[in-house]
Amino acid sequence: MRVNGETVTRLGTTADPRRDHILVDGRPLSFPPAPLYFLLHKPVGVVSTLRDPQGRPTVRDLLHGVRERVFPVGRLDYHSAGLLLLTNDGALTERLLHPRSHIPRTYRVKVAGLPTPEALRALRSGVRLDDGTFSAPAEVRVLHTSEKKTWVEVTLREGRNRQVRRMCEAVGYRVEKLTRVRFGPLVLDDLAVGPDSGADRDGALEVDRQPGRDAPVVLADEGPGHDLVEDRADDPAVGDALPALEPLLEGDLGPAPAIGGVKPQVVAKF
Repeated sequence: MRVNGETVTRLGTTADPRRDHILVDGRPLSFPPAPLYFLLHKPVGVVSTLRDPQGRPTVRDLLHGVRERVFPVGRLDYHSAGLLLLTNDGALTERLLHPRSHIPRTYRVKVAGLPTPEALRALRSGVRLDDGTFSAPAEVRVLHTSEKKTWVEVTLREGRNRQVRRMCEAVGYRVEKLTRVRFGPLVLDDLAVGPDSGADRDGALEVDRQPGRDAPVVLADEGPGHDLVEDRADDPAVGDALPALEPLLEGDLGPAPAIGGVKPQVVAKF
């Protein structure tokens, strides 16, 4: 073994894998990345990708200070807003998005006009979409009506491209505003929109990769005017996130595999 170019000959020699260059049998010693989970309130006018050939803002642009590569779980279209989970956990992402998982996704939708009882029944039972396929049954309830607008809540257990908009168009109603408020057990609540959360995150996030720890770092946003801080799961700023994340990892989807011996526990909110 060599540490920073020096051959280790003394038992008990210590090294920090975050700062020291360690070679074992001539090969660099590496550790799997700690699992990271971020809840983002995506605003309208941002694409749910890491890059955009048209140069539009992406969700990656909103994760200031996050040096690790994370990717969105599913998508919200450019004109939609709401809850988006970003992670580096590929196995969890696959389970969440696989059709057999039937993870509920709830949207708050404003449509032009006043949907008739027949239109609402059609949305609940499934409608023929513009590509000739039929949507699965959905939960639909009216939240509020005005003279020319209606707010409805739509819960789907499948995820197709622009599905809610296409379903509403299929029964003759145009969506004017769409916000995802729930994804499985994760809820939007009062999560601030994108960069308006008020925290200066540039350079504030460091991930502790020290081996032997039984949990990843907790990334907590203490609120407006505070930087992201590194802490443990008993931090009151993230305590409410634990019950939300655990069903994703160990609930109806089955036990989540540990990543590099580390069991994910915490969601950081942006």
